[in-house]
Amino acid sequence: MREDFDVIIVGAGPAGIFAAVELLRSDVGDIVIVEKGKPIDARRCPVHEQGCVRCARCDIMSGWGGAGAFSDGKLTLTGEVGGWLADYVGTGELESLIGYSDKIWLEFGADEHVYGPDQDAAARLERQATLAGMTLTPMPIRHLGTDRSPRVLGAMHDYLVSRGVTVLTGTGAAAITAEDGRVTGVTLDDGRAFRAPAVVAAPGREGAEWLAAQAAALGIALTNNQVDIGVRVETPAPVMEPLTDELYEAKLTYFSRRFGDRVRTFCMNPYGVVTTESYGDIVTVNGHSYAEKRTPYTNFAVLVSQSFTQPFREPITYGRSIARLANLLGEGILVQRLGDLKAGRRSTPGRLAESIVRPTMPSATPGDLSSVLPYRHLTDILEFLEAMDVLAPGVNAPSTLLYGVEVKFYSSRLELDADLQTPVRGLYAIGDGAGVTRGLVQSGASGIVAARSVVRERG
Repeated sequence: MREDFDVIIVGAGPAGIFAAVELLRSDVGDIVIVEKGKPIDARRCPVHEQGCVRCARCDIMSGWGGAGAFSDGKLTLTGEVGGWLADYVGTGELESLIGYSDKIWLEFGADEHVYGPDQDAAARLERQATLAGMTLTPMPIRHLGTDRSPRVLGAMHDYLVSRGVTVLTGTGAAAITAEDGRVTGVTLDDGRAFRAPAVVAAPGREGAEWLAAQAAALGIALTNNQVDIGVRVETPAPVMEPLTDELYEAKLTYFSRRFGDRVRTFCMNPYGVVTTESYGDIVTVNGHSYAEKRTPYTNFAVLVSQSFTQPFREPITYGRSIARLANLLGEGILVQRLGDLKAGRRSTPGRLAESIVRPTMPSATPGDLSSVLPYRHLTDILEFLEAMDVLAPGVNAPSTLLYGVEVKFYSSRLELDADLQTPVRGLYAIGDGAGVTRGLVQSGASGIVAARSVVRERG
């Protein structure tokens, strides 16, 4: 096949997909997308049938649609959450980009219904959160669902291919090439060399370390000093309905009394299931919910934000080491009743059977999270659940299940300008893998920012 293109996009998550859509609609048609994972209809995860089997390439994290393809599929329609794109483009421009991106999601099949509280409900819930010592961030959400997301992203694939965009799945990028301070193309894992005056790197969280290595090789500055570590909480859905009926997802932030650490909720899944995601040799916990089926339970993450100071520079290694310990003790994911954790004893199959909450991840191993999580993190999490019980009575009950560990790695942030272009001219870094975003909407919006810059540079 030919080797010269106008634009090479590395990664087929929302950032790369939206960049391609925007380029195509700006009459840039000679585009190739390279994605190391599988087509979306070939992605399969066996976790609910047989547990995580450590696939050579995790279908949850890689492939067309990126890690978001089989996520809960929440489109958060506000710039207050989901990334740091406003740091580059400004708050006003980000809100405009979110509205523009939302229209694209709708065009390809996203549900038109938007969840979010009315003004009175928002004020009431914010007051309750304040009295509990927490901050609540109400926000409008469009929910795709883990079952609908692949259909929406599949429609985007068909649209791009039907209009001449070359899509190469199962094709990894080995290196980004440059000469005299300007990008020249990409070398693929199979040895082929693609050339283009513009390269948009959108490798997602799965490719964050690869992108950091490319940046280092090209002399592009990197910063990263944070990792979030915690557990996934599973509780009866009625316990969470005071929040989820109004908000769908409650974004709560708390600063612990004991240590002053920032603790927050993340990825709330009403009537959902607990699942996994894989980062190479480690498995961490996550959660999903569906558009067309329900369980009796709601799950969400409680995460402690850990920032490091000099001389430590390895937050990802730190998070991986904690996840690896949980995998060692539980042969994957550990699960523990909150009552057992507070009593200082491990959960057993017999004790789990006494709980009114039945694990939606039956492959999780009953165990003791205090043998894994640092004392500081565990104290923060228990404080958080105690405070949250004011808003959702019953969440701090003995039968509540905690799965561990959940780790959110923050990709190294590359040196970028307002167009998300690196100091290497023609090379753009976007999405979660570039440390710019942390969600579907801002990820797609970052692709639009880069695409518009490519168009301007072409004249």
